[in-house]
Amino acid sequence: MNLNDDNYYSQEANQFFWSVSSYKDFCKCEAMAMAKIRGEFEQKQTKAMLIGTLCDRWFEGTLDKLREESPNIFFCRNGALRAEFRKADQIIKRVTQDERFMQYMSGEKQKILTFEMFGAPWKMKMDSFVKNICITDLKVVQNFKSLAFWRYDLQGAAYTEGVRIALGQDLPFYLAAATKEAVTNFDIFQIDRSTLDLALREIEGKMPRFIAVKAGLEEPHYCGVCDYCKSVKKARIRNYSELLEG
Repeated sequence: MNLNDDNYYSQEANQFFWSVSSYKDFCKCEAMAMAKIRGEFEQKQTKAMLIGTLCDRWFEGTLDKLREESPNIFFCRNGALRAEFRKADQIIKRVTQDERFMQYMSGEKQKILTFEMFGAPWKMKMDSFVKNICITDLKVVQNFKSLAFWRYDLQGAAYTEGVRIALGQDLPFYLAAATKEAVTNFDIFQIDRSTLDLALREIEGKMPRFIAVKAGLEEPHYCGVCDYCKSVKKARIRNYSELLEG
C-alpha cells in the first residue's frame, strides 16, 4: 500500500500498518486498539490536543487547509482563532523568534516512510527530517515534565530505526518542545541512544503478542478503565470497600 498525505490516517492504512500511535494504543488497552482499527471507536480530542494540532499545522504550512476543513471548531466567523485556541498563536510567535528552535524545525516536513520491523509493516510521518543530520518531532505540552509521561522515547526508537531500515541513515532524535504555560517555555531535547535502544527492545518484546491480537489469533485484553471499555461494559456487583482503598 502506497501512502500519501490523503490516506496516511485512513482506516485502511491503520489496518495494514503499525505506527507508534497504534503500538501505544495496544499498550494501553488491546480491546480499545482493535476497536479503533475496526472504526468502531474514536478517541475524542481535548482542547489541549487541539492546541497542539494548530501548532503542528502551522509548521506544516497547512493552517489554511485546516481552516477550510474545520472552520467552526477553531475559527470564528471573521476568520480569527477562537479564544480558547489563542494560546497556539502565542506559542508559535514565541518559538519562531528563536533561531535554534527554528533550525531544528527547518527540515523536510511530514516526510512519510514505510518499513518492515519486528515482523510487521510500519508507517511513520516526521515533523522535520534533515537528511543525514537529524529527526525532530514537535511537541506542544503542558510542561516539560510531561514529556517523559507520554513516552516519546518509544517514538524516537521507532523513528530512528525506521530511518535506519528505510534510508540507511543512523540519525539522532530530538524533541522541539514548547509548553502551554502562561509564559511559554521551549527547548530542544535529545533522547540519547541508550534510552532509544531500551525503548526499541521494549517494542520488540511486545510485538509478537500485539501482532497475534491484531491478526485475530489471540483475544484482546480489556483494561476496564479506558473510555472504550466503559462504553461497552456491563454492570457487575462490586464491594463498596473498593472505594475506600487508598
